[in-house]
Amino acid sequence: MGKTDPAGLSDMANLIFGCGYLGERVARRWHDSGCEVTVVSRSRERAAEFDQQGYRAIVADVTRPETLRSLPAADTVLFAVGFDRGGSQSVETVYAGGMQNVLAALPSSTGRMIYISTTGVYGPAGGGWVDEETPPDPQRDGGRASLAAERALAESPLGTRSVILRLAGIYGPGRIPFLDHLRAGEPIPAPTKGYLNLIHVDDAAAVVLAAEEVAVSDGPRVYCVTDGHPVERGDYYREVARRIGAAPPTFVEPDLNSPRALRAASNRQVKNTRMLAELNANLAYPNYQAGLAAILAAPRL
Repeated sequence: MGKTDPAGLSDMANLIFGCGYLGERVARRWHDSGCEVTVVSRSRERAAEFDQQGYRAIVADVTRPETLRSLPAADTVLFAVGFDRGGSQSVETVYAGGMQNVLAALPSSTGRMIYISTTGVYGPAGGGWVDEETPPDPQRDGGRASLAAERALAESPLGTRSVILRLAGIYGPGRIPFLDHLRAGEPIPAPTKGYLNLIHVDDAAAVVLAAEEVAVSDGPRVYCVTDGHPVERGDYYREVARRIGAAPPTFVEPDLNSPRALRAASNRQVKNTRMLAELNANLAYPNYQAGLAAILAAPRL
């Protein structure tokens, strides 16, 4: 396993599957600490960009085992693969199948995996609270596929020393839903009821780094990653409008079978007690108001 020298630089080697909105921030933090970072991408163009940023890039696809035959040894593997809704493969194939393929291909010397899962593995809560001890009951394909990936990790030899992070909704720069609608005074096609559970992307990246260090001997250890301050959906959009000086929003209820309506119907509040206690997470944005203030104060590009 890698170590950190007295100057604070690491000689660790880490591997990332899914270097997107969250993964790229984790890669940057690892790289800045002196860690050797290898990034797996399906795209040759993206791989070339990662090479230019100082990472080692591998062109491979988690759904194609034949492309995963030469994975390097790593102290920590981050599995943060996203789902392309415009692609031809199912979310089950990408999440659960991809996890199984990666686990089969990783060298036995791999130190730990950190899996980016979702609070979507929980069922409807009627506005009540859930935490890591709440039995999963996913109602949508994404939650079911994420839970299947969790179970694949738990059943593998690597699982005993690994971590599962069940992330709430990630927001951050460039990721405030319907911001253009609010600025233009246009109706928002979103439910007003049901709780939103959120985590700023920079805080999520910090939690990943903390999960790399936490002691795990009988894992995988599960953590809910959220700021712990759920907000009703309508109140969230009203706060965004207030902060940008726009008129209070109007809403158009989406189709009952739309992803947004189905997420709102889950109506749960997610606790972060274990995350705060065991990962010593000191959130830079402890609630959505703090996060919005920082994002909206930044210059518009």
